Amino acid sequence: MNRREAVSRVALLLGGTVIGAEFFLSGCKASDKKTAATLDFKPEDIAYLDEIAETIIPTTDTPGAKAAGVGTFMTVMVKDCYTEKDQKIFLEGMTKLDEASRKMHSTAFMSATPEQRKALLITLDTEQKDYNKNKKKEDPAHYFTQLKQLTLLGYFTSEIGATKALRYEAIPGRYDGCMPYKKGDKAWAT
Repeated sequence: MNRREAVSRVALLLGGTVIGAEFFLSGCKASDKKTAATLDFKPEDIAYLDEIAETIIPTTDTPGAKAAGVGTFMTVMVKDCYTEKDQKIFLEGMTKLDEASRKMHSTAFMSATPEQRKALLITLDTEQKDYNKNKKKEDPAHYFTQLKQLTLLGYFTSEIGATKALRYEAIPGRYDGCMPYKKGDKAWAT
């Protein structure tokens, strides 16, 4: 086994714990050209997804999800890697989230205040947790689960997420399996 193959296998093993087995088992397959052609995300859709992601991972002392371009990442993943069924759930979920905002706050998500957005997403997160707890294997994924997972994946695999939110060493030194950890330290990206 050469070095490239070994690194590839280690990345696959480590990535599976972060992203989930479902993604790696199904992989990122070339989707049906007819379906991919009908998925046309507009700049407004990307801005909407950026705002959802920014509400999930806001800018604090580190840049937030919008700075990492998570909205664009989501559109690429949905278009290139999701099955037609999951694409439909995602697209309907974008509409459902806006409808939930109108129902809860009498305003569209994009017009809502940051506090209203946060309250809405907390409610949706509780809803998706309950849904997933009682979900059968054949039941479809909850749209907010998809949005949240794509936000986390997009952010922590971006340069900003890996270097600003996590501790990152471009060229790590020797392996030390017993690094001292102080409460509040950032997790390691490398």
